[in-house]
Amino acid sequence: MTFQALFEGNQAWAQGCTDKDPEFFSKLCGIQSPKYLWIGCSDSRVPANTIVNLNAGELFVHRNVGNLVNHSDMNCVAVIQYAVHVLKVEHIIVTGHYGCGGIHAAMQRHDHGILESWLSHIRGVYRDHYDDLMTLDPTQRTDRLVELNVMQQVRNVSRLPVVQQAWEAGQPLEVHGCVYSLENGILQDLGLTRRGIMDLHPAHRLIPGG
Repeated sequence: MTFQALFEGNQAWAQGCTDKDPEFFSKLCGIQSPKYLWIGCSDSRVPANTIVNLNAGELFVHRNVGNLVNHSDMNCVAVIQYAVHVLKVEHIIVTGHYGCGGIHAAMQRHDHGILESWLSHIRGVYRDHYDDLMTLDPTQRTDRLVELNVMQQVRNVSRLPVVQQAWEAGQPLEVHGCVYSLENGILQDLGLTRRGIMDLHPAHRLIPGG
């Protein structure tokens, strides 16, 4: 596929949208008010809006390798800040996926160069659960680390000051953890939902009296 093909595809898509709804783009230019923030992997096989069947404007999205929420990553933190304070999203959904290349790379005994500084966060989860993971076969091991990584990122989201401040103010906000399967297209809720400061370990509560 050539670069020019993207523009041809864009024109076909835009025409298809207006054929279905002549006011599609005029309505899209209105105020952005999504209820969901999706934090997912950059993998091209996991298109956020498509797999949850939402239209443009209904899902605020941040993606990176391995769907990480690193508190020193100002890009990710700024997205969450904007989503919570300005857009007033009601759900933050951390979504990993089975067959994740980032997870697989973090489990290898190999120097991936500059990528190592990013993978180190996944390697930390791998280290913390190493003994249990080693009892599984290779495929189960990788899938389980995908899930464990999502669990850690849900914790990381919940520890952010902006999230805890929203809870303290009574703002409706839930943090969820999900995993997507490339094999069947199904999104699974891992049952990690956090709805308030009291769902956090006391050591991670930033609000006095929490």
